[in-house]
Amino acid sequence: MFEKIEYIVERIDGDYAFLKNLAEPDAELKCVARALLPEGINEGVRLDYEMLQYSVVED
Repeated sequence: MFEKIEYIVERIDGDYAFLKNLAEPDAELKCVARALLPEGINEGVRLDYEMLQYSVVED
């Protein structure tokens, strides 16, 4: 239930971001309110979702 999930921001549409699950690339994109995501995200940014929080993955 609290395992880490890796996403990439596929697109941003107004107040929402559409995330692709990197473990399931054929799955439907997840729509998330940008208010729940770290500030300053852009398309192409990798995110980790763990313990009910999103964080930017620094390469």
